[in-house]
Amino acid sequence: MTARLLILNADDYGLSDGISRGVLRAHDTGLISSVSVLAVGPAVDRAVAGLRDRPGLGVGAHLAVVGEDPPLLTAREIPTLVDGHGAFKPGWRSFTTAAMAGRVDMADVRREFGAQLERLVRDLGLPLGHVDTHQHLHLYPPIGRIVAELATKWGIPAVRVPTSTAPGPRGIVVRHWSRSLATRLRSAGLDFPEGYGGLDEAGSLTLSRTQRLVERLARGPARTFEVNFHPGEPTASDRIRYAWGYQWEAELAGLTSAALRETLRRLDLRLGRFTDLPAADGGPARR
Repeated sequence: MTARLLILNADDYGLSDGISRGVLRAHDTGLISSVSVLAVGPAVDRAVAGLRDRPGLGVGAHLAVVGEDPPLLTAREIPTLVDGHGAFKPGWRSFTTAAMAGRVDMADVRREFGAQLERLVRDLGLPLGHVDTHQHLHLYPPIGRIVAELATKWGIPAVRVPTSTAPGPRGIVVRHWSRSLATRLRSAGLDFPEGYGGLDEAGSLTLSRTQRLVERLARGPARTFEVNFHPGEPTASDRIRYAWGYQWEAELAGLTSAALRETLRRLDLRLGRFTDLPAADGGPARR
């Protein structure tokens, strides 16, 4: 029997030089097999060269309409996504609150996401194998619809489907939206890993937590999995600008440890990319 496919994906590539450097180290000397590139990241132009030198590393788009970094389009082009200073809403809570109140025009989201894909594919020449979003915003159904439509338009074969095991109302909503997103992607003919981890543990996937997470996923029936990470080598200025409390270095240490490699070997998990998903499901791999 073919080993099950595990995608270890690093988010926020291009966020800063230090974060991008740490992501590449997590691939070169560790187990990261895929990255999600942040088109609005201040270091994205400089970071692209590192991807061209690593053809075995899967590449996807990390689309953003929240966070600290500015949009690609002007405030006139996307007025409902930005404040008076031209800045995005800070996070998913403020965004979804505004969206549910009718204060976000989804046409603005489509324009900004389209501009980000244009930058990654046409300007920077990246071959994209998947799409996801900053702070998993595409779990919100109107955003998920846009992401699915854009993935189809741009010929991107796969989309992340995050989920949660958290108790309480937040976990219930995330799981409901996750199932809805999976249904939408199937209808659109788009691929996604069957199992997922990383939303609940964002920024704190130390070695021990990663081992527990991977072992839990491996006990289930899925044949394909994704776990998304945030490794990096942040500078002091990175910590000030992106004050998320993330353990970037601890995640990097776990991903480059022999102990994690042994865990994957013991569980008979094969590292791969999103473009390997069809082959893992019995069909031809996309290149």
